[in-house]
Amino acid sequence: MDLIKVAEQAFATGVEVPAFGAGDTISVSYKIKEGNKERIQIFRGVVIQIKGTGTTKTFTIRKMSGNVGVERIIPMSSPFIDKIEVNKRGRVRRARIFYLRALTGKKARIKERRF
Repeated sequence: MDLIKVAEQAFATGVEVPAFGAGDTISVSYKIKEGNKERIQIFRGVVIQIKGTGTTKTFTIRKMSGNVGVERIIPMSSPFIDKIEVNKRGRVRRARIFYLRALTGKKARIKERRF
C-alpha cells in the first residue's frame, strides 16, 4: 500500500482544481503538443459526470460544436491541464446527467444554482 501512495505522490501535478459537480459549466485550459510547439486550448462545456477516486478520478465534459455534441473525458490528475475555471453552477438532481445527450435547444438548458 505504501508503494502505491509513493507512486501517486511522484505523479502529482499540483494543479489547483476547484470544487465542481455535474451540471456545472467549466472551462478547462488544456496543453496540446503539435510537433515541437505547445499551445493551450480552452474546452468549455457542461460537466456530465465525475467518476473514480484519487489519482484515477476523471470527469466528462460535453459541449455543442455547431450541431454536433462533443464529449471529452479528462483525468483530474492530468499533467496537460493548465487550469480549470468554473463559469456557472448548475442545479441538477442527478450525479450523472446522460439524459442531456438526447436533448436539444431550450430543453438542454440547465438552471443556475443559487447560493
